[in-house]
Amino acid sequence: MAISFSSRVRVPRDILITKVGGESVILNLRSERYFGLDDTGTEMWAALSDSESIEAAYRELLQKYDVETDLLRRDLEALVEKLLEQGLIEISDE
Repeated sequence: MAISFSSRVRVPRDILITKVGGESVILNLRSERYFGLDDTGTEMWAALSDSESIEAAYRELLQKYDVETDLLRRDLEALVEKLLEQGLIEISDE
């Protein structure tokens, strides 16, 4: 699935996230499924959930970390796709 970086990530109300150290556990209360994030995934989650668009989160992460632009783009897109598959986020074009 091609993700538009101009889209915005929205976290549904029935999703809880708990940080443990630098890592996070995301719980879908409806399906009772959980998803673990390492420290990098936790940083990506924070950027995605706080930004106006996936592109804005991408730019924020580029400024924060010394990482290849293509690698970050692929990793961020893969995380968004996985979170969508698990029902942990929604995407809107607003």
